[in-house]
Amino acid sequence: MEIERKWLMKQKPQGLPVLEEATLYQGYLSTHPTVRIRSKLCGEKSSWRLCIKGKGTLVREEIELELPQEKFEALSRLLTKPLIRKDYTVFALPQGLRLEYSEVDTGKPGAFAYAEVEFDSVDAAHTFDPPACLGREVTEEPGWTMADYWNRCASTEN
Repeated sequence: MEIERKWLMKQKPQGLPVLEEATLYQGYLSTHPTVRIRSKLCGEKSSWRLCIKGKGTLVREEIELELPQEKFEALSRLLTKPLIRKDYTVFALPQGLRLEYSEVDTGKPGAFAYAEVEFDSVDAAHTFDPPACLGREVTEEPGWTMADYWNRCASTEN
């Protein structure tokens, strides 16, 4: 189960401890239901995952499976659009929370930045007091999932 809130961002948060920086590439085999593949390049370490997400905004089912690189590459050849690039930074927040900040397809039409915070419970999500650096919350606004971005803005050139 995934419980998360999402905000659009105008700039990268400042003054928060950085826990991780990585480059992500992801694409969608399906957006209804959401079936995504993602590679994560973090320094010398790489990982590949298949993720399936159920319906919902604040709360939805999420199943993630590790993939070997060759399976990721085979699945990526099935995509109808190029992979989305995300420059990804994780920041530490109080109470052990993590703020995941992503700059999506920088320099391309439709590029944007957003931040997410995941929670252990719906109550914790509702009572969270977001730091001032977070922009407009779009958790419940239609059109702001990465699958929506894939459908709307990812280039169709291969």
